[in-house]
Amino acid sequence: MKFKPTNNIQDLQYFGEFGGVNPSISDSSTYTFISAKTMFDTFEGNADGCYLYSRHSTPSNLYLGEALAAMEGTETATVTASGMGAITPVLLQLCDTGEHIVSSRTIYGGTYAFLKNLAPRLGIDTSFVDITKLDVVEAAITPKTKILYCESVSNPLLEVADIKGLSELAKKHNLKLIVDNTFSPLSISPINLGADIVIHSLTKFINGSSDAVGGVICGTQEFIDELRNVNDGAAMLLGSTMDSLRSASILKNLRTLHIRMQQHSLNATYLAEKFENAGIKTVYPGLASHPSHNLFKSMMNEKYGFGGMMTIDVGSLDKANALMELMQERNLGYLAVSLGFYKTLFSAPGSSTSSEIPEDEQAEMGLSDGLIRFSIGLDADIERTYEMMKSCMVELGILKTEMV
Repeated sequence: MKFKPTNNIQDLQYFGEFGGVNPSISDSSTYTFISAKTMFDTFEGNADGCYLYSRHSTPSNLYLGEALAAMEGTETATVTASGMGAITPVLLQLCDTGEHIVSSRTIYGGTYAFLKNLAPRLGIDTSFVDITKLDVVEAAITPKTKILYCESVSNPLLEVADIKGLSELAKKHNLKLIVDNTFSPLSISPINLGADIVIHSLTKFINGSSDAVGGVICGTQEFIDELRNVNDGAAMLLGSTMDSLRSASILKNLRTLHIRMQQHSLNATYLAEKFENAGIKTVYPGLASHPSHNLFKSMMNEKYGFGGMMTIDVGSLDKANALMELMQERNLGYLAVSLGFYKTLFSAPGSSTSSEIPEDEQAEMGLSDGLIRFSIGLDADIERTYEMMKSCMVELGILKTEMV
């Protein structure tokens, strides 16, 4: 049977303490015990259903984690205070001093900065590779390698990882395949394709209202228990704890994710086709011109499309900035980082979300000055949106009138 992540979310049914249709929020930092022995057992990890301290876990966080695990098809999940608060504990839990990571060269700037600048101070080195070339990936693996790390759809270049192929490499070399699925929730289910651990920044599409920061780690019960261990668990000891109120609000928003992703994808597909037909250099996995279009199709779940992220290249940073400023002035969206909002967000990643990557490395990977990353919104009249964007491009000389 085909995997249907939304059904798994819908089938979860929680009741509040007084019969509410939403689970009650656990607004406590610490929890009482009936006996001293139960407290001891909880510290030892041997007391199911007991709560110790909110940095370890809370009922609200467990509700959200359970729902996200169901969405990704894992045994369980743990939520964190940010996407980076999910990424860093996983890497540190699996890698010790003297060990090695093979990572995609195009990843979120914060992840890149951690692997490039901070992890080496802990004796952990990373090789950054073109994740779309499996032979290059395998060539980078050494006897010290512990992790293969990638994003399902990379930030910001929208390269698509061959998760099945990477999984085969990971198994061959006894590595853990970690996949950041932030750009493609519901569309791609990495665990079903062979990934070991799936990470999301909940800040983005899953929450969808740009009012909360959060992350999640989805994996086996054994691994999540290791992360939460009070003695040596990286998630526990690094302290990236999600607040219970935020867990509750994100859980509510998760219930509409399938509707939102369908509209994000529908709108992005329409705009990408229009921009490409107008002669603008456009990258979107839903376009036949995308080098990994067929790969994405082979991995995707039904109904949710190719996602809401796309890029265009207008030739220079000055033109990119002028266009973004004009589109914001015309109420087409916001010149802002992040993604997944109901309004379109746009930024020049080379000088913003990927600015941690040195300019020479940006050039090598194809991250040009004129690149604009779009998180396409939930516009009800996307034809009108395109006409307004087109008029901005004509006004700035990015498009010639006869081309459109």
